[in-house]
Amino acid sequence: MAFLEPRHHELAERVRAFADEALAPIEHEEEGVDELAVRILARLGEAKITSYAVPAAYGGALEKLDVRSICVIRETLAHRMGLADFMFAMQGLGSHPIYLAGSEEQKQRWLPKVARGEAVAAFALTEPEAGSDAGALACRARRVGDKWVIDGRKRFISNSTIFDVMTLFARTGEGSRGVSAFVVPKDTPGIRVQVQETICPHPLGEVIFEDVRLPADALLGQEGIGFRLALATLDVFRATVGAAALGMAQRAQDEAVRHVKSRRQFGAPLAELQGVQFLLADNEAELQAARLLVHRAAWMKDAGAERITQEAAIAKMVATENAQRVIDRALQLHGGLGVLKGTPVERLYREIRALRIYEGATEVQKAVIARGLLSRK
Repeated sequence: MAFLEPRHHELAERVRAFADEALAPIEHEEEGVDELAVRILARLGEAKITSYAVPAAYGGALEKLDVRSICVIRETLAHRMGLADFMFAMQGLGSHPIYLAGSEEQKQRWLPKVARGEAVAAFALTEPEAGSDAGALACRARRVGDKWVIDGRKRFISNSTIFDVMTLFARTGEGSRGVSAFVVPKDTPGIRVQVQETICPHPLGEVIFEDVRLPADALLGQEGIGFRLALATLDVFRATVGAAALGMAQRAQDEAVRHVKSRRQFGAPLAELQGVQFLLADNEAELQAARLLVHRAAWMKDAGAERITQEAAIAKMVATENAQRVIDRALQLHGGLGVLKGTPVERLYREIRALRIYEGATEVQKAVIARGLLSRK
């Protein structure tokens, strides 16, 4: 079965041409990550690539979100630059709860700007003591008159240093049904951001809310639906993390093939050594297997499946784990050149590591898969 349609292949070619023209010249620039991220997002917006993160009713490219298109874009961008993929993906992740539950006023205010790349979106769920266990959130929102008062901390929040609009999940009651979601604009008084540096530059930070006051209409939908909103959003975007991993792994495989064909040892190209060929073959098999799983999960969602929780978990787990091995083998094939800072495989080796953790670590995906398996009658 072909999970992708001709339009998806055409989209991949268009994004690839954009990446070659707009991203290649800045691929190795060393400017501050925040400035580079904003500049990349502006270029993605000008090329109308960010429009695929929002439905057409609010400035998007397609009538409804097409998960296969998002996967194609993420894989193609990640092949060139992980930060470009990330900036595109966060536009969807950060704005999707607004699309699902926001008022018409909230949607009209933010979604067209997100689609044009003019507003940077963020998704604030993780906390110091609540990562994969989102039901354990401690950040609280309490109603005081006509305001919501927010107190607490969010950790590892992407785009927190540059956001224009943030979807915030905070506790308004007890248990998973006591979580609500809010729209938080930038420059809201009482918010502080502490930068968190990672092994690969990223606009990441810990967000501290101290007596932050939001208007009553900042609430997304009704009280108590925040946990469901978070899961529904992750259900759409989790499989696309696998697509980003595929882009990084494919770049590593391409670099490895190029290197072993040109590098000579013992009087012949490395590519003639059977041990080298076996490593490349393992890479190719793992790449193709993971790609099928990612495209299958995306196709199921586009075909109308209400939930793809288990399929997305399988796709995310296999694609990110396979990508880690593919990139590791590619680095090994480069020898000493593979660990030189600034080479593509060295950068990819750092970039891929986070994908096995964010939006649910591999171990969480295994728990989701097993739970689905054991619940069958």
